[in-house]
This record gives sequence, C-alpha cells and structure tokens, in this order.
Amino acid sequence: MNAPKLLPWIARRAGLDETLALKLWRRAAGESEELHANCESADYYSTTMSRFIDLVENESNKLSATPTRIGTDTDWIWRHHKRMAMMNKLATQNIAQLWQTSRRRFLAGGIKTLQTETTH
Repeated sequence: MNAPKLLPWIARRAGLDETLALKLWRRAAGESEELHANCESADYYSTTMSRFIDLVENESNKLSATPTRIGTDTDWIWRHHKRMAMMNKLATQNIAQLWQTSRRRFLAGGIKTLQTETTH
C-alpha cells in the first residue's frame, strides 16, 4: 500500500521527519496485514491509519519533553475522511435498494396486468 499524501502533514504536526513517519507507516501497514486477509479492504486501511496515528503520537511523546496530543487534529481529519468514504457506500446501497423496490413494483404491476387480460 502506498503511503497517504497526508503523511508529511502529520509528520510536521507531530514534530517528526518524513522518513521516520514513513517507517512508522510501513510498520502500521505490516501490523494491519497480519490482522486482515484482504489488504485492499476499507477495514485494512482504517486499521492501518489508526495504528499509524498511535505510533506517531508515541514517537512524538518520546522526542518531546512535554507530551503533546496531535490526535485531536489528525483524529478529526481521519474521522472526516472515513465519513466521506462511507457516503459513497451509503449512496450505492440506497440506489440498489431503490432499484430493487422499483423492479418489484414494476413486476407486480406487470403480473396484475396479465391477470386482468386473461380473465376478460
């Protein structure tokens, strides 16, 4: 999996350099691979990003004298990104449900029409 384009921004917010952030991303991706069979699934990406944010926070706290909480910014962005990704899935489900309902109504109407034609 390629590193997200958000990675340099997260690294700067945490006070880390990009090479360390990339190493942390690869570590998070490796740990997620062990949990999920399909590395292209949304669950895999979600687990990887959550683990990456945890690793970045831990590393940031090790480097600085005062613990910082970068999670407030990155968590918000991650939750927003996740909501936007779920909108596509929700829209697809709604379209499929609408199509199925319309199809059932159409078929039910067609059957009634055939029944009235055969009785006359």
